[in-house]
Amino acid sequence: MTVSFAVRGEYIQLDQLLKATGLTGTGGEAHAAVEAGRVTVDGKVESRKRAKLRPGATICFGGETVMLVASD
Repeated sequence: MTVSFAVRGEYIQLDQLLKATGLTGTGGEAHAAVEAGRVTVDGKVESRKRAKLRPGATICFGGETVMLVASD
């Protein structure tokens, strides 16, 4: 399933995005998923828990896809 997520401001950190979208329940779960190599950003495994993600990025985790869009 693919969902859109509006980024307020210039960017959102990867761990914050995983929590905000409900893909993980806690920051600890988000960090563990990233450390385990289970999260991709634009098709590449992302190893930085606090990677700054900007509108246009596509994040995949747990069979879900999140497309970042600019907030109006």
